This record gives sequence, structure tokens and C-alpha cells, in this order.
Amino acid sequence: MSQNKLNLTANFSIEAAQALGENEKPKNRRFSMTAYTGGPMMLEGWKYPVVIDLQGLNVGNSSRPIFISHNQDIDDLLGQTDHVDILENNLIAVGEILGDSPRVTRVIALADKGFKWQASIGARADQVEFIKAGNIAKVNGKEFAGPMNIARRATLGEISFVTLGADNNTSATIAASLTENTMENQEKNKDETITAESTTADIRAAAAAETSRIAAIKKICCGKYDDIEAKAIAEGWDQSKCELEVLRASRPNVNIISSQKITATPKVFEAVALMASGISGSRLEKYYDDQTLDAAEKLRGIGIQEYCEQICAMQLPRFRRDASAWLAAAFSTASLPGILSNVANKMLLEGYNYIEDAWRKICKIASVNDFKEHSRYRMTGSFKFEQVGPDGELKHGKIDEQKYGQKADTHGIMFALTRQMIINDDLAAFTDVPRQIGMGAAEAIADAVWGLLLSNPSSFFSTAHKNYKDGADTALGVDSLTDAEVVFGEQTKPNGKPLGVQPSLILVPTALRVPADLLMKSPTLNETTTANKGKPASNPHIGKYEVVSSSYLSNSSFAGYSSKAWYLFADPNRLPALEVAFLNGIDQPTVEKTDADFNTLGIQFRGFIDFGVREQDYRGAVKFKGEA
Repeated sequence: MSQNKLNLTANFSIEAAQALGENEKPKNRRFSMTAYTGGPMMLEGWKYPVVIDLQGLNVGNSSRPIFISHNQDIDDLLGQTDHVDILENNLIAVGEILGDSPRVTRVIALADKGFKWQASIGARADQVEFIKAGNIAKVNGKEFAGPMNIARRATLGEISFVTLGADNNTSATIAASLTENTMENQEKNKDETITAESTTADIRAAAAAETSRIAAIKKICCGKYDDIEAKAIAEGWDQSKCELEVLRASRPNVNIISSQKITATPKVFEAVALMASGISGSRLEKYYDDQTLDAAEKLRGIGIQEYCEQICAMQLPRFRRDASAWLAAAFSTASLPGILSNVANKMLLEGYNYIEDAWRKICKIASVNDFKEHSRYRMTGSFKFEQVGPDGELKHGKIDEQKYGQKADTHGIMFALTRQMIINDDLAAFTDVPRQIGMGAAEAIADAVWGLLLSNPSSFFSTAHKNYKDGADTALGVDSLTDAEVVFGEQTKPNGKPLGVQPSLILVPTALRVPADLLMKSPTLNETTTANKGKPASNPHIGKYEVVSSSYLSNSSFAGYSSKAWYLFADPNRLPALEVAFLNGIDQPTVEKTDADFNTLGIQFRGFIDFGVREQDYRGAVKFKGEA
């Protein structure tokens, strides 16, 4: 049975049939029931008692069909309700008998003979709060001790007439029929009719009084005091008490500190998990407001099992005893998988942003819409304005193009909320896994970019391309940087005309970061010169280029690594030497929840990112080896 299904039982009484006068048409017999009295019930499919919060019960339409034994068939239609109300913490329903099938006739006949029928009430639990053992909860005007479940929001469903229900406090009776004309039966029917009529009359009178009370409360509050109005209706206040509370609320509050109960929303649970991961407070404040973080602070330190129970609002089976049942119960809710996926996504992005991303400075970021090979074209023709002749004719520009390739591939990995993590009850262990995955995603891109650059594909940097020099005089310094500017500036278009693009950044390994910074920031030079040869003291390169440094350039795990080589790059959006393309422009990894494999006892997630890296125009960069 579904965990949110509620099957209740109720008192059920049917009025006796009325003795008919001459030429009088028979009237439908009426019934009434107390569907629920507000107390705890042991229901099928629920491990602990269930209490329905009548304030959160949606009764819907007052007209509801009444069936026999849950059989929704025309021959089993007993009748229908015409009033469904909540009075004094009781769910009351009244209506009339409409069915005339043989089965309906037999049910009424058995009731007339004294059989104690019961009514089975179907309902759906929309929001359940679990009360732990030792805790007390107040609901429906009463206090109940845990362990138990409270259906804070529920929806009333179908009602059936059954032989036996589950509520020990309920029973069903049907008054006798007046089809027999003996004096004994007439006297008996008279008594029972009075009893049934009195019950129905009392219900109607109570309903009218309750309606009047609610209307008076609404009038007193005038829509200005919603909290008082809700509490007055829920707790059965009379008009005098409501007027007094409204009068108090209308007075100005001076130096009164109010506290507000904060509901544990999905964002609160996300913040709890991120706190367990050790993420900094400044980062948390970028994701959540102060109210959410204050609520999360109260739950700091809880383990995975309690964390999942809090989200599900119910006590889950013991994981060590029945791991499959625990997982099924926990992930059958809509909230838990979504919250864990959000947490995993945020932690993955945290890890993704931890890794050096200097490649973004030197690469053009592009988008592709599939995994096929894509071509990039750069127009290289002559668009120089020509003087217009006497005939006034404008000449067409000549368009040529150069073609470059690009293709995206998927990079990803699986990770799981494992059985070991759950048994160890370590929430931080779960959050650490997607963070490591995020770091892995960033490393995959960095490895691809720097690996491509250092491998020098197709002699990208070469004397033939006029973008490469080596020798002792290429070590980073004022003179070599001047030389690199000249090399870059002498690049030409395919038509032989000047390229007309200047470098905008200097890329160096870690060992050259400080010398590069000094070249860009020091206004004066302090260099040794050869005898009888003067040298200017001012720095001609101050502030020219943005310094970009990467530890990948000098890492020995990459072929072509060097701690002395350095580069000049043009703005990648103007003339890209390298391009990184992402599928549909999504440049961050994605997290999805998946069903676990048969061999994995836990819940799996997958993190993936789709990207490709290719070299583009060799004119967009110059490399100096820095040594002979």
C-alpha cells in the first residue's frame, strides 16, 4: 500500500423509513456519520499511529458517492453525501440513500436486523510530520506522544460501507424499516426514528452555529489580522475573545522583540548539507538569505539518516536492518532526491571553481549544438575602402576564408550515496564526493587545453608560421619582450597585408610570474649594460599586457613542458589561437540522479560536461622558447 494512503473507519447510521400517508410518495432514507474523531489510528501500511490534522484536511466537494466495500460499481452505489463539515474536531458527513440494487437492499436489511456496519473513509496524506518517541505534539485540540505520524495536509477521498473497519472507536447502525405494520415494529421504528432525527438535527444545528461563529470572526478581523483569524477559527474562540485579541493587536508595539518560527524548507536542508561540507560562510551567504542560514544552523551536525528523515518528514526503517526498504522509503518522496541533487550540484560547482582556470584568459569560449565535427571560418579577404571613380561605382570586396575544426565530447563520472556513507551517518562524506568530481571536471578541461598547447599540434608554433623563436636571447626580459612585439606585429594576412592585431596578454609559467609582473608594473629599469653602451632607465612595457600564469606550463607530466618558455596572445575574441567549445554553451558540469546498478547498494549520481578543445589561428599567438 502506498505510504500516503489513509483508510479510516467511521460511525454510520441510517434513518428509519417513514410511514407513508395516503397518496404520499416515499422519501429517500438519510444517513449520518462521524467520519473521524481526531485521534490516533493504526492504519494498514503505516508502522506508527496516524493522526489527521483536521485544520489541514481538504474535504473538497460536499457531494460524495457512498459505495459498498470500495466497489465503485453502479450496483454497489449506496447513496451520496450532501454535507461534509468539520465540527468540534470531528469530521461529520450526512446524506441520503439513493441505491436500489439487490446488494443495497441486502445491506439495509441486515442493518435493520441489527448488524453493526461501518464506513471506510479514503484519504490521501499530502504532507506528513513524524513525531519521535519522547516528543509531544498538539493537534485537533489534544496532545499526543510519539512515535507517531501527523498528516498535516490531507485530501478526503471516497467513502465506502464495510463490514469491519480499523478504528476501534467506530461502529455503524441502521435504523429499522417500517415496512412491517405490526404494533411492535411501529413502536420500535418510532423510537429509532426519533433517535436518528435527533442526531441529524443536532448535526445541522451545530453546523449552523459553527458557520455563524466563523462569519462573526471574519467580520471582527476585517482581513487585517490573518493570524488571529486563523487561530480563532481553529481553536473555537467565541466573539468576545476574538474582539479582545484584535484590540490588543491594534495597539502599537513598543520595545517588543518578536520571534518567528522558521519552517525547514528545501533550501534550509541544502544549507545544512553545505555547512557539513565545510564551505565558507561567505560562500553560503551568496546562495541563501540570513533567515535560511539561521534555520540551517539549528540542524548543523546531524547525520545522513536523520537528515533524510527530516526531509521526508517521517521515520524511516532501520538502515542496518533493511537497507532496501530504507532507500525505497527515503527516495519515494519528491523532496529528498531533488534536495540531494541540488546539494551535489552546488558542491560540484564549488570543486569546479577551485581549480586554476587561466585557460579562460587565452581561449575563445564557444558553443556547439551537437557532437559532430564543426568547422570554423575566418574571413581573410580585403575590405579596404577604395576610391570611388567618376562613374560612382563601388567595387566589391574580395572574400577569402580559412577553415578550422571543432568537436565536443562528453566527459563524466559516476558517484553515489553509498551504503557505507549511510551506515557511518556522515553527511560531510557525501558532500565531499561531488566536490572532488567538480575538481575532476575542471582538471579535464585544463588538461585538454594545456596538453594541446604544449604538444604544439601541426607545428602550430614554428618559424614557418613566423610565430616562434628560440635562443638564449629569448629569455624573458625587456629586450626579448620588445623582440616578441616585433614578431607579433609583423604577422600578415594571407593576402600579405599587415594583420593589424596587437597582443593583449603575456602567458608565463609559475617561475616567470614575478619577472613578468615586474615588467608590467615597474616604472624604471635596473639592468646591467655592456661597456660604453647606454640604456634607458624607464620601462617601455609598463602596463602593456595582462599577465596570465599557469602551473600547467612547467608540469613534467605534459609533453613539451618548460619553465622558461613564454607567450604573447591576442584577445581571443578578436583573433583566437585556441578555442574551447561547450555543448549548447553550458560551461559548467551537470549533476543528475540515476537508479543504482544492481551491484551498488545506494543511490547514484552522475556528473558530466560536454566540451572540445582545438587550435585555431596560429597568428593569434607568439612563443619564445626562453633558452637555446
